[in-house]
Amino acid sequence: MIIRCGARSRPRQDRSAAWAPRLAVIGLMLAAVNLRPAVTSVGPVLEETRSGLGMSSTVAGLLTSMPALCFALIGFAAPRMARRFGPDRVIAGGMAAITAGLALRPFTANGTAFVALSALALGGIAVANVLLPVVVKERFAGRVGAMTGFYSMALNLGASIAAAVTVPITRVFGGDWRWGVGTWALLAAVAVPPWLALARDRARSAARSPKADFVVPDSVSPVQIARNPTAWALAVYFGLQATAAYVIIGWLPQIFRDAGLSAETAGLLFAVTSVLGIPLSFALAAVAGRLRNQGVVAVTIGLFGLAGYAGLWSAPTAAPWLWASLLGVANCSFPLALTMIGMRGRDSATVIGLSAFAQSTGYLLSIPGPVLVGALYQHTGSWNAPLAFMALLMVPQLVAGVLAGRDRQIG
Repeated sequence: MIIRCGARSRPRQDRSAAWAPRLAVIGLMLAAVNLRPAVTSVGPVLEETRSGLGMSSTVAGLLTSMPALCFALIGFAAPRMARRFGPDRVIAGGMAAITAGLALRPFTANGTAFVALSALALGGIAVANVLLPVVVKERFAGRVGAMTGFYSMALNLGASIAAAVTVPITRVFGGDWRWGVGTWALLAAVAVPPWLALARDRARSAARSPKADFVVPDSVSPVQIARNPTAWALAVYFGLQATAAYVIIGWLPQIFRDAGLSAETAGLLFAVTSVLGIPLSFALAAVAGRLRNQGVVAVTIGLFGLAGYAGLWSAPTAAPWLWASLLGVANCSFPLALTMIGMRGRDSATVIGLSAFAQSTGYLLSIPGPVLVGALYQHTGSWNAPLAFMALLMVPQLVAGVLAGRDRQIG
């Protein structure tokens, strides 16, 4: 009888071992696609949103500054939640929070409620930001670079599609911005079931073999990580690349418009910086994942950024497509940062702490940058000082990239 039961359980275990990695790939891609639409879907219809909700400029300003703040503050809580509930279950909860926030916020009566529900969605994104590198390290230890590239590509795809399609969706529904913004909840809802299934599979595996469970409670502590120079190099690199990304998202179209280009052309030029990240994210992360030292990659893409800022500073209308393309390549520092986080941690338990520290600290560091750029522009009436400031920030980013890219492990 015992032998017969064992014979029955082995095929079930074999089937689980076969489908779980495939489901993890699907879940990873679906989660990544949902990490930016909550942010990029609002910008194209922000004027209509403000008008429909009676949103003040102050509240609108709070809305634009919320992503980095939520990613930083809530990201710090992700390791504790993952240790208690498991990363798959927490990511499933994060996708559910995104779904609820995106579905409910368009139908609120005022701007304050819209911001609060946006914070709910951003909180779901924050925990997924931190935990997806951990899932990659745990489930795809031999392919960290390639899988990070895949989900970075999916992230860029989600951001680009949401920015491009929100207005057409709004037009389909008679110009009602609520439907254009709320539609993205459907995409988030699709991401919940795969993570629930992965969580159930993990629970069954843990029941069969308790040693297979996820986090070792006595792994590297947050204090140990915070004392590690490589962890700080990763945090600084992540923060400076996030600063550059938010400046490009917030100000690049205006830079081109102030130079005399039309709004339509400025929008297309901005789209180039995002669309380039779709193929480049995969290629760059895959290459970086094969290298023992990623410092040379960090320097190379940083030099692209320096060239882009120099072009915008000296002659913005001389070769605008080239400048936008150079900055698009520079934005690929994001998947590089994620790849290095996955490779610097010795095991999954260390990666979760390192991911939380580097991303949360990095997002906190990134908050002042776009504000300073706006202040410099307002004070000088020109983009020369802000662009010089961004070029100057690229220098410590290069240094941090070299230090973070060294072949050293934490834990």
